[in-house]
Amino acid sequence: MRERKFKKRHCKYCELKVDAIDYKDEKLLKYSLSERYKIMPRRLTGNCKKHQELVNVAIKRARHTALIPYVVDTKNVVEIPFETNTSYR
Repeated sequence: MRERKFKKRHCKYCELKVDAIDYKDEKLLKYSLSERYKIMPRRLTGNCKKHQELVNVAIKRARHTALIPYVVDTKNVVEIPFETNTSYR
């Protein structure tokens, strides 16, 4: 049997014992977003199925209320999301 070359990822939300994910909590959602604000898959974040579904719904609600942008300019990629005070509109 082959040995793993990487360690098994654990769900951050299970470790924090989170029952519900609020769409207004950007600090909690940033762990599941890439630098271009795309939703990262479970295999990269290590989220369990239950929390990944809650994260997807929360991110989509945050996008709808303009807390998180839908599209980021591909020429000016944000290095560290949520730490700049720029307008998304």
